[in-house]
Amino acid sequence: MELICPAGTPSSFREAVEAGADAVYCGFRDETNARNFPGLNFDLSELREAIGYARARNVKTFVALNTFMTAGKEDLWYRRAHEATDAGADALIVADFGLMAHVAERLPQQRLHISVQASASNPDALIYLVESFNAQRVVLPRTLTISDIARISRRVGCELEVFVFGGLCVMAEGRCSLSSYATGKSPNMNGVCSPASHVRYRQAGSDMMSELGSFTINRFSANEPTGYPTLCKGRFEIEESKTYAFEDPVSLDVMDQLDELRAAGVKALKVEGRQRGKAYISEVVSTLRATLNAAPPERAALMSRLKALSEGQQTTHGAYEKRWR
Repeated sequence: MELICPAGTPSSFREAVEAGADAVYCGFRDETNARNFPGLNFDLSELREAIGYARARNVKTFVALNTFMTAGKEDLWYRRAHEATDAGADALIVADFGLMAHVAERLPQQRLHISVQASASNPDALIYLVESFNAQRVVLPRTLTISDIARISRRVGCELEVFVFGGLCVMAEGRCSLSSYATGKSPNMNGVCSPASHVRYRQAGSDMMSELGSFTINRFSANEPTGYPTLCKGRFEIEESKTYAFEDPVSLDVMDQLDELRAAGVKALKVEGRQRGKAYISEVVSTLRATLNAAPPERAALMSRLKALSEGQQTTHGAYEKRWR
């Protein structure tokens, strides 16, 4: 199975290549990219240089154009698709059906991967994407079990890619829309989730409150680490409980299920983290590469090195276990 690794900067890109990635995914420095944060991403010249660096080392480059096009401004997405193709991208990762159609019609030689943002999660959806746009790979949402993945694999004619490590960002079921409501900026259209300009912290007695826009997202006691206020990882009052209603502030790690994922038909393993620094990328990618190459009894000891780099220093199997409250 291929190891697909993130890069938010040229230096992180080089670290991912050197640490053992089979492919590195990155994006432009604009709203075509769902990780459109200040100080991150690539201009066209940086992208060309990165692709050349990777290709010389037999590593692929995937360019994420994984937001939804703004009506009347589609030319930006179209232009970026052509620029990435001309620069030598090995694949484009696309979420918007209109952009998929454009790539299929105007850039038929370009390999097309379907972004997790498209939320294609059943065989009929994947078959439609293959037949309509010649999609060659689909990144599956983090809402499926391994048995779900296996059932899909038996019915479709494209490659399957799944997330195995990093932020448990589901990007489905209205959660990005909630962030848009709180800040006026959309993760799915502007590429901005919980923008720093809308984040506030305030002291309330001995507790620390985290806020996003005008909404309180969490309340931390004096002995709790204070997390960043993303709405899907907020703590809410539901009936008699105060709990993480959507998802816990922990990291996904299913590297102990490599054999099951391979048997289910998974072609590629994806790591989340384009907003992370190059030291994080180097440690995570090198550890995952070693784990992929190791015998099953050796994997747990290797992966234990990453516990300190996980969100809240905790990990979860997430929806792979499907334990909904």
